[in-house]
Amino acid sequence: MKVLVVGPFGVGKTTYIGNISEIEPLQTEEEITEASVGYDDLSRTPEKTTTTVAMDFGRLTLSEELVLYIFGTPGQERFKEMWEELSKGALGALLIVDPQRLDESFPVLDLVERFGLTYAVGVNHFEGATTYPLDEVREALNLHPDTPVVPCDVRDQNSAVQALIALVQHLMSLLD
Repeated sequence: MKVLVVGPFGVGKTTYIGNISEIEPLQTEEEITEASVGYDDLSRTPEKTTTTVAMDFGRLTLSEELVLYIFGTPGQERFKEMWEELSKGALGALLIVDPQRLDESFPVLDLVERFGLTYAVGVNHFEGATTYPLDEVREALNLHPDTPVVPCDVRDQNSAVQALIALVQHLMSLLD
């Protein structure tokens, strides 16, 4: 099963895939250089020094019958062309959001919906940041009531896997 991990720039997608993949993940992280000036807004992620320039890839076996091939998309608008290729054959997407920067999630939601992907939302936890109730995040993102919204700390393997399981369960519930 092919799934995407999506979200805005700097939300933790590469960390997420690196943390849950049972194989050495493919990562296309590059140093942020002056070439990104005018393209990437670092004002809300001042400590960020690298960015995904193509995709991330990992694999996670949930059972003998269910292996997830996980593709992470770049978060910047300038890489949206990658979405069309990466979304081909994907059964769904896990949207990682930063509750402090929910406004940055709307362009990603637009792409998820444009490519017809079923999705779940993982609300990433950042050290020292305010925690918001999941129903408030759902309301702020104007999500359908059936869309799973789960807490997710991309640095914690168990938490990260639980978010992916929420997506898989949601996908499987639609098959019934």
